[in-house]
Amino acid sequence: MSSLRNTILLSFISLSLAQSYETLRLQWGPCNKTEVPSDVPVQCSTLLVPLDYTEKDSNETLQLDLVKVIAPVQPSKGSILFNFGGPGGTARNEIGVTPIAQELLALTGRQYDLVAFDPRGTAGSKIPMRCYDNEFEAWSLFFDLNPSNKSDVELGNNWARGKMVAETCLKSQNKTGSLISSAFTARDMMQVVDALGEDGLLRYWGFSYGTTLGATIAAMFPDRIERMILDGVQNPHEYYHAQADFQEWTDSDKVFSSIFTGCVANRENCALAKGNNKTADELEQAVWDLLDTVKYNPIALRSYKVDYSTLKGIIVQDLYDSAQWPGLAVLLNYIFTEQFDVLQDMLDALNATQITDIFATIQQPLSLAGIHCSDNMVRTEKFEDFLPAVQHMYNTSRIIGDALVNLYSSCAQWKIEPKERYTGDFNVKTKNPVLFIGNSDDALTPLVSAKNVSATFEGSVVLEVIGYGHSSLAAPSACTIRTTSAYWANGTLPPEGKVCELDAPLYSGITWEDVIDSVYGNGTFTSTKRDVSSWSKIGAALTPPLILNGKLA
Repeated sequence: MSSLRNTILLSFISLSLAQSYETLRLQWGPCNKTEVPSDVPVQCSTLLVPLDYTEKDSNETLQLDLVKVIAPVQPSKGSILFNFGGPGGTARNEIGVTPIAQELLALTGRQYDLVAFDPRGTAGSKIPMRCYDNEFEAWSLFFDLNPSNKSDVELGNNWARGKMVAETCLKSQNKTGSLISSAFTARDMMQVVDALGEDGLLRYWGFSYGTTLGATIAAMFPDRIERMILDGVQNPHEYYHAQADFQEWTDSDKVFSSIFTGCVANRENCALAKGNNKTADELEQAVWDLLDTVKYNPIALRSYKVDYSTLKGIIVQDLYDSAQWPGLAVLLNYIFTEQFDVLQDMLDALNATQITDIFATIQQPLSLAGIHCSDNMVRTEKFEDFLPAVQHMYNTSRIIGDALVNLYSSCAQWKIEPKERYTGDFNVKTKNPVLFIGNSDDALTPLVSAKNVSATFEGSVVLEVIGYGHSSLAAPSACTIRTTSAYWANGTLPPEGKVCELDAPLYSGITWEDVIDSVYGNGTFTSTKRDVSSWSKIGAALTPPLILNGKLA
């Protein structure tokens, strides 16, 4: 395979810069700012690891590119490794950027270096899951990434596309596609721990799918866990063993309803309820009716078509973080009041960048499929045998149940078998206990998953955060800062049943910056601010690309 030859060639070219996996210490230096944007001090390094851990006599290597956010308090107490989820999400282009960099520094007590790399199979790795080289086929895939309820025939289209993706990826990525499993990434993590030259123990914070990766690491290397936070917990049992991640959507509809109950409770700050007496139920029903309407009668703007896929995609993405709900309320109000010119302007602002590279655009969905489908052990040959799983998803959540049928259609028919897949259980006794974090209202990873997984991790504790959105980063809380900082500093776990209250009520406009300043003092948060939010970074690969008439939201 040419991609494999390129990987090996890059490894030889970079040999003078990269640290061999037999070397104990990484050498840190300046970063390439086009690859590693940052608002805080960062350094970069490279590390060569075995390309295939099952080939003990092979000399083939894979280069990991690492970034380190430098702790403000020096000397640092060590390094914490991060994974932001997906699977298929990248890290080097995220971890040093405000606001997420400042949030993570605050939540770790500002005393630890933060280290990340782009895992195997992702866009930033040397072996990305890049199945397509034909532009027409790539665009065809892009426009087929639709929720299965888009039309009466879309479910069958999802299944057919899943087969096409599975067969195309087998043809083009069979060699490297077998080397991107979570088990291999877990081994990469431990190679990084060794190369850091600290104490040989792992300090790790995983979000979303990063919790499944963390659980896998803990199960494979229980004696090497110094500290571990699993935040926004995915059920790893389903991830590996079920036709779909059913439990993930347990609270999705409840959180969707909270958009409207929160709106009515704060009418002056919510465009949907301001100036009227509509109840939360009436507002929610109006949105359901709108989704049904645009399925058959899309709204035609100057350059956008607001149809079911578009509107459903916007809503699902905004479920990641309640800080986005005031903006969603404005957008929906523009539709209900037929203010289509300003709606067009708003969508223009959301879509500031047009697609210039279709292969880069479809990379994340392909990375998601490549990693998740390789890890998952369930295969389903016949469409009719897949339908009960679809119905289970629909029954679990009306708002999200149809969003990822396209992914599970690919996994059901996946052809590439990984060189190593974790097949053990998660009855784990780690060297030091794990801290789980779950939000009370998380539409993507419900609190019940954190409790279920914690139940099999001896000595672990679940911290509940009263908040709306995906992972603790969606729920600004001074209590969370104090709890996680104490855990990193000395291993102190919160008492069983500990609950952290939210310091950013719905539609209040209060942000992590305000909360961090209340804990560490005004001015702690850097003045450089970007128009991004944590929800777009954490676990974003869980949702397919949002299509707005040829643009990507």
